Amino acid sequence: MANEIELTLSERGAEFIARFEGFRAEPYLCPAGVRSVGYGHVIRDGEDYGTVTKEEALTLLLADATRESVPVRKALTRQPEQHEADALISLAFNCGGSAIAKSTLVKAFNAGQLVTAGNEFLKWNKAGGKVSNGLTKRRKAEKQLFLTGAYE
Repeated sequence: MANEIELTLSERGAEFIARFEGFRAEPYLCPAGVRSVGYGHVIRDGEDYGTVTKEEALTLLLADATRESVPVRKALTRQPEQHEADALISLAFNCGGSAIAKSTLVKAFNAGQLVTAGNEFLKWNKAGGKVSNGLTKRRKAEKQLFLTGAYE
């Protein structure tokens, strides 16, 4: 039987991601040294961006979030609430859906261990192998969103 789990980003979830990513109209190197543009869109081979508008950047964010959520959705065995989905997608957008799909966080969520799953967000706070204050702040916000539904 096919996985009937839905995992879609809400408008509030997109705003949450955009707030943490920040907007950059021109290409830049993110803290992990990856060429990016807009709201954290990783520039892939064959893509060429001079500048992007906020609207174009939001379109890229939504496409990236959709792509990165697929492996996570396939790994879920229970339906998340919308705030839980938004937190999971934010993490997948930032760290890669394939990695999150195999994580202890997803295993704990599937087992109904929500506090354990929430605490697992905090482990994904490194860029280039080093703890990042910005990522630590984001992971705390994702944990709060996941556990309480607070989009702050």
